[in-house]
Amino acid sequence: MSKHKTLDDLFKAVGLMGLRVLVRADLNVPMADGRITDATRIERVAGTLTELSNRGAKVIVLSHFGRPKGTPEAQYSLAPVAAALEPYLGRKVAFSTDCIGEIAKRNIDALPAGGIIILENTRFHPGEEHNDPEFAKALAENGNVYVNDAFSCAHRAHASTEAIAHELPSYAGRAMEAELKALDVALGNPTHPVVAIVGGAKVSTKISLLGNLVKKVDALVIGGGMANTFLAAQGKKVGKSICERDLLDTARHILANARSAGCEILLPIDVVVASEFKAGALATTVSVDAVPDDMMILDVGADTLNYIAGRIETAKTIVWNGPLGAFEVPPFDTGTVTAARHVAMMTKIGSLISVAGGGDTVAALNEAGATEDFSYVSAAGGAFLEWMEGVELPGVAALERQAKS
Repeated sequence: MSKHKTLDDLFKAVGLMGLRVLVRADLNVPMADGRITDATRIERVAGTLTELSNRGAKVIVLSHFGRPKGTPEAQYSLAPVAAALEPYLGRKVAFSTDCIGEIAKRNIDALPAGGIIILENTRFHPGEEHNDPEFAKALAENGNVYVNDAFSCAHRAHASTEAIAHELPSYAGRAMEAELKALDVALGNPTHPVVAIVGGAKVSTKISLLGNLVKKVDALVIGGGMANTFLAAQGKKVGKSICERDLLDTARHILANARSAGCEILLPIDVVVASEFKAGALATTVSVDAVPDDMMILDVGADTLNYIAGRIETAKTIVWNGPLGAFEVPPFDTGTVTAARHVAMMTKIGSLISVAGGGDTVAALNEAGATEDFSYVSAAGGAFLEWMEGVELPGVAALERQAKS
Protein backbone atom coordinates (compact mmCIF):
# COMPACT_ATOMS: atom_id res chain seq x y z
CA MET A 1 0.00 0.00 0.00
CA SER A 2 1.26 3.50 -0.86
CA LYS A 3 2.36 5.70 2.03
CA HIS A 4 0.33 8.56 0.59
CA LYS A 5 -2.95 8.99 -1.28
CA THR A 6 -2.78 10.05 -4.92
CA LEU A 7 -5.14 11.64 -7.42
CA ASP A 8 -6.39 8.18 -8.28
CA ASP A 9 -7.60 7.81 -4.68
CA LEU A 10 -9.27 11.22 -4.95
CA PHE A 11 -11.07 10.24 -8.14
CA LYS A 12 -12.39 7.09 -6.47
CA ALA A 13 -13.51 8.97 -3.37
CA VAL A 14 -15.56 11.80 -4.82
CA GLY A 15 -16.88 13.34 -8.03
CA LEU A 16 -14.88 16.37 -9.10
CA MET A 17 -17.45 18.44 -10.96
CA GLY A 18 -17.47 21.80 -9.18
CA LEU A 19 -15.29 20.48 -6.34
CA ARG A 20 -12.90 23.11 -5.01
CA VAL A 21 -9.42 21.56 -5.15
CA LEU A 22 -6.58 23.47 -3.50
CA VAL A 23 -3.33 22.59 -5.26
CA ARG A 24 0.01 23.54 -3.69
CA ALA A 25 2.31 24.12 -6.66
CA ASP A 26 5.79 25.58 -6.85
CA LEU A 27 5.46 28.60 -9.13
CA ASN A 28 8.66 30.14 -7.81
CA VAL A 29 10.09 30.17 -11.31
CA PRO A 30 12.72 32.44 -12.86
CA MET A 31 11.24 35.24 -14.97
CA ALA A 32 12.59 38.02 -17.19
CA ASP A 33 10.52 40.68 -18.95
CA GLY A 34 7.30 38.89 -18.03
CA ARG A 35 8.46 35.56 -19.50
CA ILE A 36 9.24 32.34 -17.67
CA THR A 37 12.89 31.55 -18.47
CA ASP A 38 12.89 28.01 -17.05
CA ALA A 39 9.54 26.26 -17.27
CA THR A 40 10.57 22.93 -15.72
CA ARG A 41 8.43 23.33 -12.61
CA ILE A 42 5.50 24.63 -14.65
CA GLU A 43 5.67 21.71 -17.05
CA ARG A 44 5.69 19.24 -14.18
CA VAL A 45 2.68 20.67 -12.36
CA ALA A 46 0.73 21.23 -15.60
CA GLY A 47 -0.34 17.59 -15.71
CA THR A 48 -2.07 17.76 -12.33
CA LEU A 49 -3.75 21.09 -13.04
CA THR A 50 -4.98 19.96 -16.44
CA GLU A 51 -6.24 16.60 -15.20
CA LEU A 52 -8.25 18.22 -12.40
CA SER A 53 -9.58 20.91 -14.73
CA ASN A 54 -10.65 18.36 -17.33
CA ARG A 55 -12.69 16.57 -14.67
CA GLY A 56 -14.59 19.74 -13.86
CA ALA A 57 -12.90 20.72 -10.60
CA LYS A 58 -12.38 24.33 -9.60
CA VAL A 59 -8.58 24.29 -9.52
CA ILE A 60 -7.26 26.75 -6.93
CA VAL A 61 -3.49 27.09 -6.94
CA LEU A 62 -1.40 28.08 -3.92
CA SER A 63 2.26 29.04 -4.24
CA HIS A 64 4.97 31.27 -2.90
CA PHE A 65 7.17 33.48 -5.07
CA GLY A 66 10.49 34.93 -3.94
CA ARG A 67 11.19 35.98 -0.38
CA PRO A 68 8.81 38.72 0.75
CA LYS A 69 8.92 39.34 4.48
CA GLY A 70 5.37 38.41 5.38
CA THR A 71 3.83 41.44 3.72
CA PRO A 72 2.77 42.27 0.13
CA GLU A 73 5.60 43.43 -2.15
CA ALA A 74 4.82 44.17 -5.80
CA GLN A 75 8.02 42.58 -7.06
CA TYR A 76 6.93 39.26 -5.58
CA SER A 77 3.38 39.20 -6.92
CA LEU A 78 2.29 36.04 -8.70
CA ALA A 79 0.19 38.04 -11.18
CA PRO A 80 2.82 37.94 -13.97
CA VAL A 81 3.35 34.22 -13.37
CA ALA A 82 -0.38 33.55 -13.65
CA ALA A 83 -0.48 35.35 -16.99
CA ALA A 84 2.60 33.50 -18.25
CA LEU A 85 1.07 30.14 -17.29
CA GLU A 86 -1.66 30.18 -19.91
CA PRO A 87 0.42 28.92 -22.88
CA TYR A 88 1.66 25.97 -20.81
CA LEU A 89 -1.84 24.97 -19.71
CA GLY A 90 -3.59 25.78 -22.96
CA ARG A 91 -6.42 27.59 -21.18
CA LYS A 92 -7.26 30.82 -19.39
CA VAL A 93 -5.90 31.29 -15.89
CA ALA A 94 -7.63 33.63 -13.44
CA PHE A 95 -5.85 35.48 -10.66
CA SER A 96 -6.82 36.57 -7.14
CA THR A 97 -5.04 39.44 -5.41
CA ASP A 98 -5.17 37.61 -2.07
CA CYS A 99 -4.99 33.96 -1.04
CA ILE A 100 -7.42 34.19 1.90
CA GLY A 101 -10.46 36.17 3.00
CA GLU A 102 -13.29 37.76 1.05
CA ILE A 103 -11.19 38.61 -2.01
CA ALA A 104 -10.15 34.99 -2.50
CA LYS A 105 -13.68 33.71 -1.76
CA ARG A 106 -15.27 36.07 -4.26
CA ASN A 107 -12.86 35.12 -7.04
CA ILE A 108 -13.22 31.40 -6.36
CA ASP A 109 -17.02 31.63 -6.29
CA ALA A 110 -16.88 33.27 -9.73
CA LEU A 111 -14.68 30.50 -11.14
CA PRO A 112 -16.56 28.09 -13.44
CA ALA A 113 -16.28 24.32 -13.12
CA GLY A 114 -13.00 23.34 -14.75
CA GLY A 115 -11.56 26.82 -14.22
CA ILE A 116 -8.05 27.46 -12.88
CA ILE A 117 -7.15 30.33 -10.59
CA ILE A 118 -3.82 31.35 -9.07
CA LEU A 119 -4.06 32.88 -5.61
CA GLU A 120 -1.61 35.60 -4.61
CA ASN A 121 1.72 34.77 -2.94
CA THR A 122 1.17 32.84 0.31
CA ARG A 123 4.28 34.49 1.75
CA PHE A 124 2.52 37.85 1.72
CA HIS A 125 1.14 36.63 5.06
CA PRO A 126 3.47 35.99 8.05
CA GLY A 127 1.48 32.90 8.99
CA GLU A 128 2.79 31.03 5.93
CA GLU A 129 6.40 30.61 6.99
CA HIS A 130 5.40 30.32 10.66
CA ASN A 131 3.25 27.30 9.77
CA ASP A 132 0.44 29.06 11.62
CA PRO A 133 -2.64 26.84 12.14
CA GLU A 134 -5.02 29.81 11.88
CA PHE A 135 -3.56 30.88 8.55
CA ALA A 136 -3.79 27.26 7.37
CA LYS A 137 -7.48 27.23 8.33
CA ALA A 138 -8.02 30.43 6.35
CA LEU A 139 -6.40 28.80 3.31
CA ALA A 140 -8.42 25.63 3.80
CA GLU A 141 -11.70 27.57 3.73
CA ASN A 142 -11.08 28.03 0.00
CA GLY A 143 -11.20 24.31 -0.79
CA ASN A 144 -12.88 20.96 -0.25
CA VAL A 145 -9.71 18.89 -0.68
CA TYR A 146 -5.98 19.59 -0.79
CA VAL A 147 -3.43 18.33 -3.33
CA ASN A 148 0.29 18.84 -2.76
CA ASP A 149 2.20 18.84 -6.04
CA ALA A 150 5.24 20.79 -4.81
CA PHE A 151 7.92 18.34 -3.70
CA SER A 152 10.46 21.16 -4.06
CA CYS A 153 8.75 22.88 -1.11
CA ALA A 154 8.18 19.73 0.95
CA HIS A 155 11.21 20.32 3.17
CA ARG A 156 9.57 23.48 4.56
CA ALA A 157 7.02 23.16 7.37
CA HIS A 158 4.88 26.02 6.09
CA ALA A 159 1.15 26.55 6.39
CA SER A 160 0.49 25.75 2.72
CA THR A 161 2.63 22.59 2.77
CA GLU A 162 2.17 21.11 6.24
CA ALA A 163 -0.47 22.69 8.51
CA ILE A 164 -3.14 22.75 5.80
CA ALA A 165 -2.98 18.95 5.55
CA HIS A 166 -4.46 18.86 9.08
CA GLU A 167 -7.54 20.68 7.76
CA LEU A 168 -8.54 18.89 4.55
CA PRO A 169 -8.43 15.44 2.94
CA SER A 170 -4.99 15.47 1.31
CA TYR A 171 -3.48 13.84 -1.77
CA ALA A 172 -0.23 13.82 -3.74
CA GLY A 173 -0.37 15.39 -7.20
CA ARG A 174 1.13 13.68 -10.24
CA ALA A 175 4.52 15.44 -10.00
CA MET A 176 4.77 14.70 -6.26
CA GLU A 177 3.79 11.09 -6.89
CA ALA A 178 6.43 10.70 -9.62
CA GLU A 179 9.12 12.27 -7.43
CA LEU A 180 8.36 10.03 -4.45
CA LYS A 181 8.36 6.93 -6.64
CA ALA A 182 11.72 7.89 -8.14
CA LEU A 183 13.27 8.57 -4.76
CA ASP A 184 12.00 5.29 -3.37
CA VAL A 185 13.55 3.47 -6.32
CA ALA A 186 16.83 5.33 -5.83
CA LEU A 187 17.42 4.92 -2.10
CA GLY A 188 14.25 3.76 -0.36
CA ASN A 189 14.03 0.31 -1.95
CA PRO A 190 16.71 0.28 -4.64
CA THR A 191 18.04 -2.51 -6.77
CA HIS A 192 21.67 -3.16 -5.79
CA PRO A 193 24.47 -2.46 -6.48
CA VAL A 194 23.76 1.23 -5.82
CA VAL A 195 26.38 3.80 -6.77
CA ALA A 196 26.11 7.41 -5.61
CA ILE A 197 28.00 10.17 -7.41
CA VAL A 198 28.43 13.25 -5.24
CA GLY A 199 30.32 16.37 -6.24
CA GLY A 200 30.36 20.06 -5.52
CA ALA A 201 32.75 22.53 -4.02
CA LYS A 202 32.62 21.88 -0.28
CA VAL A 203 32.37 18.97 2.12
CA SER A 204 30.85 21.32 4.71
CA THR A 205 27.58 21.57 2.75
CA LYS A 206 27.26 17.79 2.36
CA ILE A 207 28.48 16.22 5.61
CA SER A 208 25.02 14.87 6.48
CA LEU A 209 24.48 13.72 2.91
CA LEU A 210 27.73 11.74 2.79
CA GLY A 211 27.11 10.32 6.26
CA ASN A 212 23.73 8.95 5.18
CA LEU A 213 24.88 7.64 1.80
CA VAL A 214 27.76 5.51 3.11
CA LYS A 215 25.17 3.52 5.06
CA LYS A 216 22.93 2.95 2.04
CA VAL A 217 24.99 2.60 -1.12
CA ASP A 218 27.52 0.07 -2.32
CA ALA A 219 29.92 2.62 -3.77
CA LEU A 220 30.29 6.38 -3.43
CA VAL A 221 32.07 8.47 -6.06
CA ILE A 222 33.32 11.76 -4.60
CA GLY A 223 34.30 14.50 -7.04
CA GLY A 224 34.43 18.25 -7.42
CA GLY A 225 36.23 20.54 -5.00
CA MET A 226 35.06 18.43 -2.06
CA ALA A 227 37.25 15.55 -3.28
CA ASN A 228 40.31 17.71 -2.58
CA THR A 229 39.51 17.69 1.14
CA PHE A 230 39.39 13.90 1.12
CA LEU A 231 42.67 13.70 -0.83
CA ALA A 232 44.31 16.06 1.67
CA ALA A 233 42.92 13.93 4.51
CA GLN A 234 44.89 11.05 3.01
CA GLY A 235 48.06 13.13 3.09
CA LYS A 236 48.11 14.16 -0.55
CA LYS A 237 49.13 17.65 -1.67
CA VAL A 238 46.43 19.58 -3.48
CA GLY A 239 48.31 22.76 -4.42
CA LYS A 240 46.15 25.90 -4.58
CA SER A 241 42.93 23.91 -4.86
CA ILE A 242 39.78 24.50 -2.86
CA CYS A 243 40.30 22.50 0.32
CA GLU A 244 38.57 22.70 3.72
CA ARG A 245 41.50 21.88 5.94
CA ASP A 246 39.42 22.30 9.09
CA LEU A 247 37.38 19.29 7.94
CA LEU A 248 40.20 16.80 7.36
CA ASP A 249 39.21 14.85 10.48
CA THR A 250 35.59 14.87 9.30
CA ALA A 251 36.67 13.46 5.94
CA ARG A 252 38.70 10.74 7.66
CA HIS A 253 35.69 9.92 9.84
CA ILE A 254 33.45 9.55 6.76
CA LEU A 255 36.04 7.29 5.12
CA ALA A 256 36.21 5.13 8.26
CA ASN A 257 32.42 4.88 8.45
CA ALA A 258 32.32 3.85 4.81
CA ARG A 259 34.79 1.04 5.46
CA SER A 260 32.72 -0.15 8.41
CA ALA A 261 29.56 -0.12 6.30
CA GLY A 262 31.17 -1.92 3.38
CA CYS A 263 30.78 1.10 1.10
CA GLU A 264 33.54 1.54 -1.48
CA ILE A 265 34.77 5.14 -1.78
CA LEU A 266 36.00 6.20 -5.22
CA LEU A 267 38.24 9.28 -5.13
CA PRO A 268 40.14 10.72 -8.11
CA ILE A 269 43.34 8.92 -9.08
CA ASP A 270 44.33 11.58 -11.60
CA VAL A 271 43.21 15.18 -11.98
CA VAL A 272 43.19 18.07 -14.42
CA VAL A 273 45.13 21.05 -13.05
CA ALA A 274 45.73 24.63 -14.14
CA SER A 275 47.39 27.70 -12.69
CA GLU A 276 44.23 29.77 -13.12
CA PHE A 277 40.50 29.21 -13.29
CA LYS A 278 39.29 30.64 -16.58
CA ALA A 279 37.93 29.46 -19.90
CA GLY A 280 40.61 28.02 -22.14
CA ALA A 281 43.25 28.00 -19.40
CA LEU A 282 46.30 25.84 -20.13
CA ALA A 283 45.52 22.57 -18.36
CA THR A 284 47.37 19.34 -17.81
CA THR A 285 46.56 15.99 -16.24
CA VAL A 286 48.63 14.66 -13.34
CA SER A 287 48.44 11.90 -10.77
CA VAL A 288 46.87 12.87 -7.44
CA ASP A 289 50.32 12.14 -5.99
CA ALA A 290 51.94 14.82 -8.17
CA VAL A 291 49.81 17.98 -7.96
CA PRO A 292 52.13 21.01 -8.34
CA ASP A 293 52.11 23.49 -5.44
CA ASP A 294 51.27 26.40 -7.75
CA MET A 295 48.30 24.76 -9.48
CA MET A 296 44.68 23.96 -8.64
CA ILE A 297 42.62 20.85 -9.27
CA LEU A 298 39.66 21.68 -11.52
CA ASP A 299 38.47 18.35 -12.91
CA VAL A 300 38.98 14.61 -12.80
CA GLY A 301 41.38 12.99 -15.25
CA ALA A 302 40.91 10.30 -17.90
CA ASP A 303 42.05 7.43 -15.66
CA THR A 304 39.54 8.48 -13.01
CA LEU A 305 36.81 8.61 -15.63
CA ASN A 306 37.64 5.07 -16.73
CA TYR A 307 37.59 4.01 -13.08
CA ILE A 308 34.17 5.61 -12.58
CA ALA A 309 32.83 4.19 -15.86
CA GLY A 310 33.74 0.69 -14.74
CA ARG A 311 31.82 1.15 -11.49
CA ILE A 312 28.83 2.62 -13.34
CA GLU A 313 28.73 -0.45 -15.56
CA THR A 314 28.42 -2.76 -12.53
CA ALA A 315 25.61 -0.70 -10.99
CA LYS A 316 21.87 -1.27 -11.13
CA THR A 317 21.00 2.09 -9.55
CA ILE A 318 22.79 5.46 -9.81
CA VAL A 319 22.05 8.44 -7.57
CA TRP A 320 23.77 11.68 -8.64
CA ASN A 321 24.20 15.04 -6.94
CA GLY A 322 26.83 17.61 -7.89
CA PRO A 323 29.42 18.00 -10.67
CA LEU A 324 32.77 16.19 -10.78
CA GLY A 325 34.68 19.36 -11.68
CA ALA A 326 34.32 23.07 -12.37
CA PHE A 327 31.87 22.25 -15.16
CA GLU A 328 30.80 25.87 -15.77
CA VAL A 329 34.12 26.66 -17.47
CA PRO A 330 35.61 24.56 -20.29
CA PRO A 331 37.77 22.54 -20.47
CA PHE A 332 36.92 21.65 -16.86
CA ASP A 333 33.49 20.31 -17.80
CA THR A 334 34.92 17.20 -19.46
CA GLY A 335 34.68 14.90 -16.43
CA THR A 336 31.11 15.76 -15.55
CA VAL A 337 29.89 15.67 -19.15
CA THR A 338 31.62 12.37 -19.95
CA ALA A 339 30.35 10.61 -16.82
CA ALA A 340 26.82 12.00 -17.28
CA ARG A 341 26.65 10.78 -20.85
CA HIS A 342 27.88 7.35 -19.76
CA VAL A 343 25.15 7.08 -17.11
CA ALA A 344 22.58 8.30 -19.65
CA MET A 345 23.69 5.70 -22.19
CA MET A 346 23.57 2.85 -19.65
CA THR A 347 20.11 4.01 -18.58
CA LYS A 348 18.86 4.23 -22.14
CA ILE A 349 19.86 0.64 -22.90
CA GLY A 350 18.10 -0.53 -19.76
CA SER A 351 21.14 -1.51 -17.69
CA LEU A 352 20.39 0.74 -14.74
CA ILE A 353 18.04 3.22 -13.09
CA SER A 354 19.43 6.74 -12.68
CA VAL A 355 18.06 9.47 -10.42
CA ALA A 356 19.68 12.90 -10.14
CA GLY A 357 18.91 16.22 -8.50
CA GLY A 358 20.22 19.51 -7.15
CA GLY A 359 20.60 22.85 -8.94
CA ASP A 360 24.15 22.44 -10.23
CA THR A 361 23.41 18.83 -11.13
CA VAL A 362 20.48 19.74 -13.34
CA ALA A 363 22.53 22.43 -15.08
CA ALA A 364 25.41 20.01 -15.62
CA LEU A 365 23.18 17.27 -17.03
CA ASN A 366 21.52 19.77 -19.32
CA GLU A 367 24.93 20.89 -20.60
CA ALA A 368 25.83 17.26 -21.23
CA GLY A 369 22.57 16.69 -23.09
CA ALA A 370 21.96 13.77 -20.74
CA THR A 371 18.86 14.88 -18.84
CA GLU A 372 16.27 13.22 -21.07
CA ASP A 373 17.92 9.81 -20.82
CA PHE A 374 18.18 9.71 -17.02
CA SER A 375 15.34 7.79 -15.37
CA TYR A 376 14.41 10.85 -13.30
CA VAL A 377 15.92 14.28 -12.75
CA SER A 378 14.54 16.20 -9.81
CA ALA A 379 14.08 19.96 -10.01
CA ALA A 380 13.56 20.14 -6.25
CA GLY A 381 16.94 21.46 -5.08
CA GLY A 382 16.92 21.70 -1.28
CA ALA A 383 14.18 19.11 -0.79
CA PHE A 384 16.11 16.60 -2.90
CA LEU A 385 19.25 17.16 -0.85
CA GLU A 386 17.46 16.84 2.48
CA TRP A 387 15.82 13.64 1.28
CA MET A 388 19.27 12.27 0.36
CA GLU A 389 20.43 13.22 3.85
CA GLY A 390 17.68 11.04 5.31
CA VAL A 391 15.76 14.00 6.75
CA GLU A 392 11.99 13.71 7.16
CA LEU A 393 10.27 16.19 4.84
CA PRO A 394 7.30 17.87 6.58
CA GLY A 395 5.22 18.18 3.41
CA VAL A 396 5.63 14.48 2.62
CA ALA A 397 5.12 13.43 6.24
CA ALA A 398 1.81 15.33 6.25
CA LEU A 399 0.57 13.32 3.26
CA GLU A 400 1.69 10.07 4.85
CA ARG A 401 -0.10 10.98 8.09
CA GLN A 402 -3.30 11.58 6.13
CA ALA A 403 -2.99 8.22 4.35
CA LYS A 404 -2.89 6.45 7.73
CA SER A 405 -5.93 8.27 9.11
